Amino acid sequence: MKIAVMGAGALGGLFGGRLAADGHEVWMIARGAHLAAIKAKGLTILSPKGDAHLPDALATDDPAEVGPCDVILFMVKNGDVESAAQSITPMIKDDTLIVTCQNGISAWERLGDIVGRQHVVPGVARTPGEIAEPGVIRHTATLDTLIFGEVAGGPSPRCDRLARAMAASGTTPVVSDNIMHQLWSKFVGQSALASITTLTRMDIGPLRENPVSRKLFYDATTEAYHVGRAAVPDLPESVIDDNWGFVERLPYEMHASMLDDLNRGKPLEHEYLSGDVVRLGEKYGVPTPIHWVFYAALKPMADQLAAASA
Repeated sequence: MKIAVMGAGALGGLFGGRLAADGHEVWMIARGAHLAAIKAKGLTILSPKGDAHLPDALATDDPAEVGPCDVILFMVKNGDVESAAQSITPMIKDDTLIVTCQNGISAWERLGDIVGRQHVVPGVARTPGEIAEPGVIRHTATLDTLIFGEVAGGPSPRCDRLARAMAASGTTPVVSDNIMHQLWSKFVGQSALASITTLTRMDIGPLRENPVSRKLFYDATTEAYHVGRAAVPDLPESVIDDNWGFVERLPYEMHASMLDDLNRGKPLEHEYLSGDVVRLGEKYGVPTPIHWVFYAALKPMADQLAAASA
């Protein structure tokens, strides 16, 4: 297949790199020093599942250079969804499949409103990683799961085709027959995790051990679940316990990527995490006092970072 990775950072570089190593034509769409390094030295993946080096990785900052693709892995930051959606139109043909992979629950709709929802399949990544240095992706655990599926559910030959290719490349695709449950299940926990670790600038371990912060974390998860249940009435009640069980298993030093963004002076995604919990709570009449405080406390920092990067 011909595949483009729009936003070839930690996630895109890993999934795209594995597919390229398995013989697919994969274009990495990146920018800045990361793009320059890939062009000069290729793409390197450091992973407990096996390292890889692609000296001839295809890379560009111009989607028009790539041309029509079978699949686009759409892995830009939430704040770039609209601008990136406009730029990928030269890569879209009638049957192009676009898999989203943003934090939160709104990116697939915002992308679909621009490129056509028939192209878009929502996705959820469970894959830790980082850009260790320009041109080098460090995959920090064996977990490399990408869950995706049709909005309407049911069988999907196009999703199955991509899943077979990803599995053959060594990663772990899961085609979901209810992707909305998957999106909300991750969002319920992630919205709380992102906000509480970013605001406290602490890893999950001490927050989990302290009984006061532990209760706040749990209650924030529950609050987001009630919003989810209003938006998706059949969202299973097990989502709360599943998320908390996941939190219990996280490494002591784990924290949300939004804290990394704060520490590096990059824009925050609070609008699409606690911000969306608050807005959807207002829409469905569900109180969200904890996430309102999270959102309000993060907003001055986020506004300053946004102004500095403008």
